[in-house]
Amino acid sequence: MILCCGEALIDMLPRESGEGTQFLPVAGGSVFNTAIAAGRLGAATGYFGGLSTDLFGSILETTLSGSGVDFSLCPRPDAPTTLAFVTLTNGHAEYAFYDENTAGRSLTEGALPALPDRIQALFFGGISLVSEPAADAYAALCARAEGRLVMIDPNIRPSFITDEARYRARLTEMLALSDVVKVSDEDLEWITGGTDPRALMGAQGPSLVLMTRGASGATAYFSDSELHVPAVPAKVVDTVGAGDTFNAGVLAGLASASALQRDALIADVLEPALALAVKAAAITVARAGADAPLAREIS
Repeated sequence: MILCCGEALIDMLPRESGEGTQFLPVAGGSVFNTAIAAGRLGAATGYFGGLSTDLFGSILETTLSGSGVDFSLCPRPDAPTTLAFVTLTNGHAEYAFYDENTAGRSLTEGALPALPDRIQALFFGGISLVSEPAADAYAALCARAEGRLVMIDPNIRPSFITDEARYRARLTEMLALSDVVKVSDEDLEWITGGTDPRALMGAQGPSLVLMTRGASGATAYFSDSELHVPAVPAKVVDTVGAGDTFNAGVLAGLASASALQRDALIADVLEPALALAVKAAAITVARAGADAPLAREIS
């Protein structure tokens, strides 16, 4: 099982009507979207995060169940769900988060579960690596991976970071424990100050770095080689959830190949996983919102 650890929230998506812009509540969050997409692609998937018992928490629960995602490890606090109001500019999403004292953000290390043996891989990322105290709890969970594959997508939003020094220190620690890191050009520059993906590698840290470049496709960087997979052409409606679906495609592809181990991350195994990832992401961007495809929709 792949356990996706991080934020679940409600995206308030803009919809135009005769009365002006209205907002539609839709289940979302970067890590939550990755879990949903992996489940839809047929991978055994779990979700872990603070999951509210409020009305919006019920929407999240129903969405998880509908995609076959196990959320039995989640604490269920009596606290509100995080809301993210979305604005779209030429199909690209920008977010305003309402996250104070929410179920997700209030997660503490004391609420972390023992990891069952069925969990083979852990995925972390998104704003859950910024917002304290939850961010520290996820860092502690990452440190407990005990040989399981760890994938991280920082998905950095500089405007959301209030204490850059603490965030950088936490992220550095987690990257050192990771096996796979997915970054955009902007993420890489923010983390390293440069453009070389292998700067994330070292004596500790990932053996594989994935870079996504939208319509230019995705590239996997190993220590001594690289592998490029072109994007699948799509008519873009919006980019909400595209990177999350890509992450899920990679993990689902590795799971299908029984390759959720660090020593299995080789080009012959990774190429079909990347191909699945870009195909799934292309379907997602052609739809409104983070609407990841089912496995049967991918040819």
